[in-house]
Amino acid sequence: MGRAFEFRKARKMKRWSAMAKTFTRIGKDISMAVKEGGPNPETNARLRAIIQNAKSANMPKENVERAIKKASGVDSANYIEISLEGYAPHGIAVFVECTTDNNNRTVANVRSYFNKCEGNLGTNGSLEFIFDRKAVFTIAVSEGIDLEELEMELIDAGLEELEADDEAITITTDFTDFSNMQKKLEEMNIEVQSSELQRFPNNTKSLAVEDAKQVLKLIDKLEEDEDVQNVFHNMEMGDEIMAQLDN
Repeated sequence: MGRAFEFRKARKMKRWSAMAKTFTRIGKDISMAVKEGGPNPETNARLRAIIQNAKSANMPKENVERAIKKASGVDSANYIEISLEGYAPHGIAVFVECTTDNNNRTVANVRSYFNKCEGNLGTNGSLEFIFDRKAVFTIAVSEGIDLEELEMELIDAGLEELEADDEAITITTDFTDFSNMQKKLEEMNIEVQSSELQRFPNNTKSLAVEDAKQVLKLIDKLEEDEDVQNVFHNMEMGDEIMAQLDN
C-alpha cells in the first residue's frame, strides 16, 4: 500500500499545483457537505473534515466562509457525485470519481478522454471488485508520540493500518469507519491534517515504461477536468514509472 499511496499523493500534488483548481474542488466538497448536513461545522462532521483539508491546502479562511455561505443560498449549484469506470490501454482498470452539476456533460467528457487515449468507458459497477474503498487520515508527527500506544487506542475505531515517516502518520480504515475514526481522533485532541476516501487496488498489473506512459496520458486528461475529483487505477508503480511524474 505504501508505494501506491505515495504515488497517489505525488499525483495529487502535481494535479493540484494550480491553486485555483484546488479551491474549486474543495468548494464543491463544501457545497455537498453543507447541503447534506447544514452550514455549522460543529454539527456537520463531513464539513468539519473538509474545512481541515482546506486548511492543509492553504485555502484562505475567507474563501471557505464564502463557499459555505454560497452553498447555503437558494441559488447554489446542485452537485451530484457520480463514479465512472473503464479500462485504459493495456487492460489497466481506472475508477473515476466526479462531482458535477451536469451529469451528461461529465459522462461525455470522461468518455471522450478514454476514447482519445485508446481506452474504453465501462458500465457502472464493473470494476468495484478490483478496488477496496478505504478512509485515510493524515496527522502530524509530534515529539514523544508512542506509535504502539496510538495504534492500540485506534483499533476500536476501526484501524486497519498505521504508517509513519518523518513528515506524517497515515491512518487507514475501512470507508465505513470514517466517522468512527474521525470522532476518535477528535476525542483524543489529535489534529487531522487531511482525511479522504480512497480506493486501493486489490491486484495490480505491471507494464513496460512506454506502455505506462499511455496510461499516464489518460490519467492526466481525466485529472485536468474540473468535474473529476479522484482517479484510481491498478497499474503497478515501479521506480521507472514513478520517474515519469517529473517528465
